[in-house]
Amino acid sequence: MTTCLPARGKQGILMIAGILMIATTLRVTFTGAAPLLDAIRTEYGLSTAQTGMLTTLPLLAFALISPLAAGVARRFGMERSLFAAMLLICAGIALRSLPSATLLFMGTAVIGCGIALGNVLLPGILKRDFAGHVAKLTGAYSLTMGGAAALGSAVIVPLAASGAGWHGALLMLMIFPLLALALWLPYLRQGAGVSLTSSGAMHSRGIWRSALAWQLTLFLGINSLIYYIVIGWLPSILTTLGFTEAQAGSLHGLLQLATAAPGLLVPLILHRLKDQRGIAALMALMCTVGALGLWLLPEHAMLWTLVFGFGSGATMILGLTFIGLRARSAHQAAALSGMAQSVGYLLAACGPPLMGKIHDASGDWHIPLLVCALLAAVMAACGALAGRDKAVTAE
Repeated sequence: MTTCLPARGKQGILMIAGILMIATTLRVTFTGAAPLLDAIRTEYGLSTAQTGMLTTLPLLAFALISPLAAGVARRFGMERSLFAAMLLICAGIALRSLPSATLLFMGTAVIGCGIALGNVLLPGILKRDFAGHVAKLTGAYSLTMGGAAALGSAVIVPLAASGAGWHGALLMLMIFPLLALALWLPYLRQGAGVSLTSSGAMHSRGIWRSALAWQLTLFLGINSLIYYIVIGWLPSILTTLGFTEAQAGSLHGLLQLATAAPGLLVPLILHRLKDQRGIAALMALMCTVGALGLWLLPEHAMLWTLVFGFGSGATMILGLTFIGLRARSAHQAAALSGMAQSVGYLLAACGPPLMGKIHDASGDWHIPLLVCALLAAVMAACGALAGRDKAVTAE
């Protein structure tokens, strides 16, 4: 069994900077393409369902790779595994930006594999090196992730229109993983000495038999499902409602900025609470209100976008924080993260193409928005259970 002292002083600050830079890559490189989906669909002659696959492929990669991430980290170390994740994201961005529909889909899948590794391992590395500050740092990296995604969505359409085209605009997103690689490079030498415990397989198997682990998994998973439906189709929903493409792109960025805002507030509230049942249910119900608002009162789309984004972002932060709070060790945190994200993203992968087909059949977005609202209510119930002050036990 290997151990690692908590990071302190200047070294700890530098590691936090590296973690935050990695966090910037885990959403913007994926969601940054959404405002350009109409342009991509037009150039390659894709159907709505085929275009939805550009959202679904990364989610399938998340579901397939997430259970393997803890094993990769045990073999190569967390640091090296996270570095490899950034390399995968860079390679995927390069492939996706080339003028080929096949490479567009291949690159999107490769990006998903890199993001999956990062998604799973960041909660584990926080539990290992910053166990006393899990909530604060989870909020910080969620805020960073959402802020970078908002920036990407806001500027991607102007970049494409400025002469770079959508190919060049997507290629420019590589700046995020390149900066993360530069900051993370000093930690590669540590990778072999700080890998996860060798007892990992035992914990991984036991977690799948834990009721609390499943409650947490569904809380995060349903949030992923409804978030990726809305994030994938919001520009199309808004243009259907009469907004211009530029306005839809701005609101798409506003949604992601709203998902980042809870990173400032939620960690400040959590330490005052005996448990997290109430706040988990309340934040999930904000997603219900936001989805219903877009359906029933679309003229106030900006308000409902903010409400949905804040609720979804807070739910994600709570779910990721639960991974650290409910786990008994760094390895169990990585295994629990792998389980939650594997199941969650498998659910989420079904959402965008299914909602695209429902839209094609019905001619509007009413049914998809209603489904999101109902799912958010179920998520609230799961959050009330996952928010209890208990630890996951490997049965």
